[in-house]
Amino acid sequence: MEFSFTQQEILLALGVFFLRVINQSLDTLRVVMMLRGRKVATWVLGFLETVIFVVALGSVITGLDNVLNIIGYSAGFATGNTLGMWVEDRLAIGYINLRIVSPKRGTAVVQLLRAEGFGVTEIPARGKDGTVSLLNLSVRRKEVDEVQRLVESVDETAFITSEETRPLRRGFWG
Repeated sequence: MEFSFTQQEILLALGVFFLRVINQSLDTLRVVMMLRGRKVATWVLGFLETVIFVVALGSVITGLDNVLNIIGYSAGFATGNTLGMWVEDRLAIGYINLRIVSPKRGTAVVQLLRAEGFGVTEIPARGKDGTVSLLNLSVRRKEVDEVQRLVESVDETAFITSEETRPLRRGFWG
């Protein structure tokens, strides 16, 4: 079986690919904005995403005889998901609640974090092997790596978990 494609067919398929990458990246960001309650950003991204989607899909439907269009559409979808995740990770919009369990050095971790400007709540707790410090703090997503580095510099055995959070009222955000 031999495939022969014109330059125009190849360019159209590449166009579909890039439109779909942009479309799906915007979709990923739109969902994140929606989950974070950013109404205007969600609307704008949804509008742009839909315009691009209609153009890309229209190009594929009118050229179903060109298998490259289907491949470009599908590859653009997959690539756009990954690119959208990467962009969202770099933007680091929003907040994270960190829970740190320190078996031996909780007070030292708290002192360092507070010295670096983070608000930390320290709770004495009992773990599997005895008394531990349970530390709770909410930070901007951009600060998570810094907090993790600080904690590990004092207590490399600390157990750290995170979850997305949306601030509702008051609190200390540094």
